[in-house]
Amino acid sequence: MDPRSFADERSESRLYVGNLDLRITEAALIKMFSPYGKIISEDFLWHTRGPKRGEPRGFAFIQYSTKEEAKLAKEKMHGRLACGRPLMVRLASEKYLEEAAAQNSSKAGCNTIKSGTTSTISGQVSCSAEIAAIKNKLKALDEERDGAKKPKAS
Repeated sequence: MDPRSFADERSESRLYVGNLDLRITEAALIKMFSPYGKIISEDFLWHTRGPKRGEPRGFAFIQYSTKEEAKLAKEKMHGRLACGRPLMVRLASEKYLEEAAAQNSSKAGCNTIKSGTTSTISGQVSCSAEIAAIKNKLKALDEERDGAKKPKAS
């Protein structure tokens, strides 16, 4: 079995759950999502530093045993109110692709949108858009690193 296909299958069965009210507990989250399939793991994210240390960050990841279960949970739970807030439920891989597309389009400007050459096709980002987003991120990291190495003039 190819380890990459296992990783692809795993990422397709992992959900990002955002816009969580801070009163929602891990147990409540599992209870809300368990009717749609077997939950393998749940990662509830917490602040680890600063004044909010120990408080929930407002999002979590849920891993189902199959991608079909994850898709069903996404369909049923996206937009559902929990403690008065609509849940944002996406496949975790979609979350990453959306962030990359947003980063790329914000740096590209409005011309690409006006000309009709959008980089998304039915919610997926093209390879060139992903590559551009990664290159932009690497460039920003290089600039940060170079800025930190320069001695400060006094």
